[in-house]
Amino acid sequence: MTTIRVVTCKTEYRINPIGLDVRKPRLFWQMRSDHEGGVQSAYQIRVASSRDKLEHDQADMWDSGKVCSNTSTHVPYDGKPLQSEGEYYWKVRIWDGSDMQSAWSETAYWMMGILSRGEWNAQWIGRKTEPGALMQPSPFLRKPFEVKKKVLRAIAYATALGVYDLNLNGERIGERLAPGWTDYNTRVQVQAVDITDRLEVGEHVLGAILGDGWYAGTVGFLGNKVYGERPFFLMQVSINYEDGTRDNIITDSSWRTSKGPIHYSDMIKGETYDAREELTGWLLHGYDDSSWEAPDVRSGYNGLLVAEVEPPIRITQTRKPVSMKKTEAGTYIYDMGQNMVGWTEVKVHGERGTRITLSHAEMLNPDGTLYVANLREACQQDHYILKGEGQECYEPRFTFHGFRYVELIGYPSEPDLETIVGKVVHSDMPVTGQLETSDAMVNQLYSNITWGQRGNFLSVPTDCPQRDERLGWTGDAQIFARTAAYNMDVSRFFSKYVWDMVDCQQPSGAFTDVAPDAGWIRHKNWNTRLNWFAPDNSGWGDAGVIIPWTIYLMYGDVRILETHYEAMVKWVNYLKNTTNELVRPGYANYADWLSIGADTPNEVLATAYFAYSTKLLALIAGVLGKSENEITYQALFSDIAAAFRKAFVANDGRIHGDTQTVYVLALQFGLLTEEQRKQAQHHLVADIHERGDRLSTGFLGVGYLLPALTDNGSLDVAYKLLKQEAFPSWMYSIKHGATTIWERWDGWTEEQGFQTPSMNSFNHYSLGSVGEWMFRYMAGIEADPKAPGFKHVIISPKPGGDLSWVKASYESLYGRIAVAWSQTEEGDFRLEVEVPANTTATIHLPDLAASVHKVGSGRYVFESISMLN
Repeated sequence: MTTIRVVTCKTEYRINPIGLDVRKPRLFWQMRSDHEGGVQSAYQIRVASSRDKLEHDQADMWDSGKVCSNTSTHVPYDGKPLQSEGEYYWKVRIWDGSDMQSAWSETAYWMMGILSRGEWNAQWIGRKTEPGALMQPSPFLRKPFEVKKKVLRAIAYATALGVYDLNLNGERIGERLAPGWTDYNTRVQVQAVDITDRLEVGEHVLGAILGDGWYAGTVGFLGNKVYGERPFFLMQVSINYEDGTRDNIITDSSWRTSKGPIHYSDMIKGETYDAREELTGWLLHGYDDSSWEAPDVRSGYNGLLVAEVEPPIRITQTRKPVSMKKTEAGTYIYDMGQNMVGWTEVKVHGERGTRITLSHAEMLNPDGTLYVANLREACQQDHYILKGEGQECYEPRFTFHGFRYVELIGYPSEPDLETIVGKVVHSDMPVTGQLETSDAMVNQLYSNITWGQRGNFLSVPTDCPQRDERLGWTGDAQIFARTAAYNMDVSRFFSKYVWDMVDCQQPSGAFTDVAPDAGWIRHKNWNTRLNWFAPDNSGWGDAGVIIPWTIYLMYGDVRILETHYEAMVKWVNYLKNTTNELVRPGYANYADWLSIGADTPNEVLATAYFAYSTKLLALIAGVLGKSENEITYQALFSDIAAAFRKAFVANDGRIHGDTQTVYVLALQFGLLTEEQRKQAQHHLVADIHERGDRLSTGFLGVGYLLPALTDNGSLDVAYKLLKQEAFPSWMYSIKHGATTIWERWDGWTEEQGFQTPSMNSFNHYSLGSVGEWMFRYMAGIEADPKAPGFKHVIISPKPGGDLSWVKASYESLYGRIAVAWSQTEEGDFRLEVEVPANTTATIHLPDLAASVHKVGSGRYVFESISMLN
């Protein structure tokens, strides 16, 4: 009897995606086995051009035949050439280790998008600038059309220079804040939406509202209109009828446009909405649009139209406030109980023309008012003007805010806790990690880490979601990437972000500090206040190598390495060409950003990261079979490490700067001799003890701090730092109510209150990179570079810190990996492990004479009883 089955079939990391443009999509599946040690020994894939053909075993596109392989992820399609807008259905069956054959999987499918520029007949349309308006109203666009025959399939392909909200017959279709932020001069992403079920024979209306978004709106502190003056919309609806004929509905001069109730909607400046100016019925057939204008048709667009890579931005949660307080000024301040990102929906009943304001902030001043000083030029306010027609409901459309507190101003009656609702908004990445311990504060730390990711992974990994910045800082992203990948499925998110980095890579090979670049390099004049500006920054530009390697390690994604290999080579060559005997200069560095009470020399950091990027590039060359390059970069790494030791390491093992970060990076990047490694560990631990068991690391050092201690025999010190409650520490902010990770260790202190408001975010994920250590060491779920993507799992928990138990799980591409350990004061230890089918694991039991067990899939329990019992 068959004991294996195939489940969860995906294409390009997604279930049944549409609008793809990759010519050889990768196929994924998981297997379930009724027995331990379940493995796949072979597979067979069939692909057909219709569901009916596949069901009748007519694999007219591809039949792989029986392939002897245990590969069940990243299997590239290898059949006939795929056609533009083609739909393809597939199924897979597998054989287990005993050559027992499974049943066929459920049918999965994918649809291709528009693959060539010549197939786009649509035109870019927008609305001319409103005279005299400092901030432009959002354009409304509509197109009535008739469906005369029964529809077989209809797909809408849409995008914008800016962002858009798409509707069909009064119902939203597609996602919010699409198409996401890219370097618009290079590429823009196209969304595909299946509208087949919405098109019956008869009259229909397509409607779109445009927002300035990142294209024409305010982008961080770079100002507005960075890419263009106003937004434009592009859409092509392909309608296939059952009789074999076809129609296209395209954006062109036949559409109509008007301004409406959205006076402006800006991601940094907020929104004003006047309900008195609503265009009632504009999305329905029969609406009179004779007073509307013809749209402005853009002459063309020189960038690439690419399929959407990133996950869509969505409302993923709604949250009710936990309390409300009336102020002396007659306003109402709500506490959402959680620092979050998104916006607020409000219900209101009042007279026509009444204006209410929703103001958002992360913290409160000592007098109970909103702390908005840290917003700089941002204005986290939304204004709504009532139409006076019974109960009205409002939420903004093209803006977002970072906040815990909401002040309701000008409300015409007595609100209550039901008056407002918070909408949590971010790139919708499936949650893959779960972690819980016996310590409530450690659990809160993990919650803060995940909320920081939730708040800042919005199309790009932003540094913060509240002030006039919200840029895709590369240094923040690379140090947090491994933590992010444990928490959520970031495969698509970072695949897109690596393209952002490559799109703005300089001719010299330098990666920019932020991606998309948004004209960063061109803004030297305004950047006088950022006097550390440079064409590259070590630890930031290195993201161009570190993030692809992380995606490979966590998902086994070789294609991301292949695609961007030359960009990584250019970066390392650039670094080499800007050295003095392989020592990097100190000019191009933010140092260990926001370290506390320690000043790491720039040249030490820069040379260490140069070595690390080179080390990773050698590994990547090896993965790609580029043997000569692998040898070249291995040798270069060895030479850089020798140069580092010569320039910075003294005879007693002290490293120039003598900060925790210089020791941590030298240890983790493998830059020291064995004797120097021991000395560095001694100096690192001594510095920590001298500070009262406190850390001093900033953005670049913090992620490696606890791993360096643990790998070098100081697990007890790592746990002391994790659980330290005195300032500076992770727990200090938690003791004072933090629900996200702060930008700075000293964002607020009992002695000094708020830090400088010019740089003081309370939702900044970088210092949350300790989450990686919590999964890899505390829980003990580790990837193996020799069998990446958790094809082989290393389970090696490290109990300590007075924790009596830890439970953690990670949903890998193969299935759920779970670890639960517990220990008693008497020394009894219990470990439960779950390993998914078609993988293997090596389980290292702690402090049990180096007990190691190699296992296949299944559930396992290990127990040791203390001799003291």
